[in-house]
Amino acid sequence: MYDFAAKAGSDKQTLYADLLSAIGAITADERDPIANMANAAALIWEFLPDLNWAGFYRVDAAETGLVLGPFQGKAACIRIENGRGVCGAAMATREIQCVADVHAFPGHIACDAASASELVVPIEHEGRFLGVLDLDSPIPGRFDHDDVVGCAELMAVLGPRIAG
Repeated sequence: MYDFAAKAGSDKQTLYADLLSAIGAITADERDPIANMANAAALIWEFLPDLNWAGFYRVDAAETGLVLGPFQGKAACIRIENGRGVCGAAMATREIQCVADVHAFPGHIACDAASASELVVPIEHEGRFLGVLDLDSPIPGRFDHDDVVGCAELMAVLGPRIAG
C-alpha cells in the first residue's frame, strides 16, 4: 500500500520535490508504461491544486498525432493531430507549452469548457518522442515558471519508465 500525500501549505518547490519523490518511488520497479502513467496522473491530481484535468497523451502508432492515455478528470478528447491545439503544438515543437489563457491560443481544442489555462510538457527518452503530460486548470494563469520546471523534472524521471 502506498501513502503519498501533499503537505498542506508547502511552497511549490517543496510540493514538486515531494511529488518527484512519490512518482520516483511508485514507478521505480514497474516496467509497464500504462501503469506508470496511471499512477503518475493520480499523484499529480492529488498533489497539484486547482486542476480540472491531469493526464497523458501518447504518440499514436503512426506517429502522426496523439492518443489519450491515463488521466484524472472528465472524459477527454481521444485523438489530437500533430500541431493542433496546445498538445499538438507541444508535439510539433517538442517544447513546453504554458498557456495562461487557452481561449486566446490559436486552434485550442476545448475538451472541457471549464478549462482556462493549460500546461503541456513533451515526454522524450533517448531522442524518441513518447507523448505529453497535459494539465488543465479552470483558473486563468494558473501555471507559472515553478510549474514548468517542476513538471519538466517529473517527465525527465518518468520518460525512461514509460519508454517501453
